[in-house]
Amino acid sequence: MNSKRLEQIKAMREEDPHDSFLKYAEAKEYEGLGEDSMAIQLLEKLRLDDPAYVGLYFHLAALYVKQEEYDRAFEVYDDGIQVAQSQNDLHALSELKSARLNLEMEL
Repeated sequence: MNSKRLEQIKAMREEDPHDSFLKYAEAKEYEGLGEDSMAIQLLEKLRLDDPAYVGLYFHLAALYVKQEEYDRAFEVYDDGIQVAQSQNDLHALSELKSARLNLEMEL
């Protein structure tokens, strides 16, 4: 990840500030730059703005695991599982359940 791509994403977000994918992409860029707290902040904002954006849950929970904030990670996994079920998104549902189970087994 590089800061040039981050700047491009920020510029696109200025043009379309409500685009959930661009918000997600910006968070992933910060994560790639090692700025996990900023990535968490952006993903939590996306979670508030567009809780149906199912892709955010897996990555947000993984960041909480990395920060050793396991209770928050479980909460995010559980919320994501509910969203995936409501959307009948079997791929996301499988990934979220698997990641949650793996975390349970590790602790």
